[in-house]
Amino acid sequence: MSKRCILSLAFAGASLAASSAAAQTVGDPQNPIFRNIYTADPSAHVWADGRLYVYPSHDIAPPRGADLMDQYHVYSTNDMVNWVDHGEILRASNVPWGRSEGGFMWAPDVAYKNGIYYFYFPHPSGTEWNTTWKIGVATSTQPAANFTVQGYIPGLESLIDPAVFVDDDGQAYLYYGGGGVAKGGKLKANMMEIDGQMQNMQGLVDFHEASWVHKHNGLYYLSYSDNYDQNGEHNRMRYATSTSPLGPWTYRGIYINSTDSYTNHGSIVQYKGQWYAFYHTSMLSGNDWLRSVSVDKLYYNSDGTIQLVKQTKQHGTPHFGTPLAIPGLIQAEDYDNGGQSISYSDGSPQNEGGAYRPSEGVDVGAIPSGGFHVGWVSSSEWAEYTVNVATSGNYTVAARVATQTANGSSLKILFDGQKVGTLAVPNTGEWQTYTTVSTQVSLTAGKHVIQLRFGDAFNLDHLTFMKQ
Repeated sequence: MSKRCILSLAFAGASLAASSAAAQTVGDPQNPIFRNIYTADPSAHVWADGRLYVYPSHDIAPPRGADLMDQYHVYSTNDMVNWVDHGEILRASNVPWGRSEGGFMWAPDVAYKNGIYYFYFPHPSGTEWNTTWKIGVATSTQPAANFTVQGYIPGLESLIDPAVFVDDDGQAYLYYGGGGVAKGGKLKANMMEIDGQMQNMQGLVDFHEASWVHKHNGLYYLSYSDNYDQNGEHNRMRYATSTSPLGPWTYRGIYINSTDSYTNHGSIVQYKGQWYAFYHTSMLSGNDWLRSVSVDKLYYNSDGTIQLVKQTKQHGTPHFGTPLAIPGLIQAEDYDNGGQSISYSDGSPQNEGGAYRPSEGVDVGAIPSGGFHVGWVSSSEWAEYTVNVATSGNYTVAARVATQTANGSSLKILFDGQKVGTLAVPNTGEWQTYTTVSTQVSLTAGKHVIQLRFGDAFNLDHLTFMKQ
């Protein structure tokens, strides 16, 4: 077992710090909430001890797609700010029927019934992993320790992402799926067998994976990840509702937009009177397969629909002490202070160019004609700039860019987390042959944080914002 530790998120970075024994108030989390290891696919629950527990999967560095995922940890909190890592509770080598190569411990879930915690996890039983998935079950009398594998649920298809919902009457339901297939069914009282047949979940739109069921004001909600893959953005979280835990379901919409990660997977839970949406991003690593759990507040409308969740993160401070002015010119290398996952996300720890701010991770090179460029970029990487917009209105934003990438690249522009424009970066023939591309954006006056999300392989010299 790993050593139990306390993560204090009142401070930036991945350091471990002591936490007070008891929190006085529930605060706002600072994303990503776990920074000691990479975590994804969060399953959040509140148990009888009054703490909120999160059971995520674990991305292992260096990444190799999702193959190396293993070694489940458990985290808990009583204030949504300070999190305890209770350490490792299970790994592939603990699974008697599992594949000998290990890995492939994907999104789990946990349920509680009659004094026992049931930990559900997908894992293949053979080398041909995609055709041998089983839903394993481990049990413990504690929520975050001493889990023992009891076996797997018999008779299921080779699918993933188990989620278990226990209704008010004590009846438990299992949901799982993947690749467009979503199924649900009753569990027997032993919580390890299906009672009857698994059913196709009817009424879902563009289901991909990541089933999760919760209940609000007597209505059942099934949330899931879709197949969205456009303009460099990927899976979003959708949801449907029903008056029955097994549907049929009525599709209601999207509640989390794409993040900076290739995947999306979440859970929804109420804690101390506030609803929360858990999900994962790549903001800590800049790599699609080294993900980190985030959480934001979730709100319902009066008709039971869910408002679009506002994705938040901790921001840095202006590089020169005061916000950059709009209208005006913003040099790419003058990103905010704060470091990895706060003011930027870079996939490699070293500054590849080393020409400017060499102790930081953003790759900055010199331009032969003078000045600097941000380069060596790849998808999932970003940089932030605190700005002050003088007046509201429409602006032309122009970027000076260069690339030898055959099909060009792209640059997305976000203000306060909302995308306002995308610039196509054409192939200019040489890395130091620059051209200017532009688009129109609508901005509001005041202080804002610009986030630039980079596509693959291009150099960015500067941005210019001009009032129309």
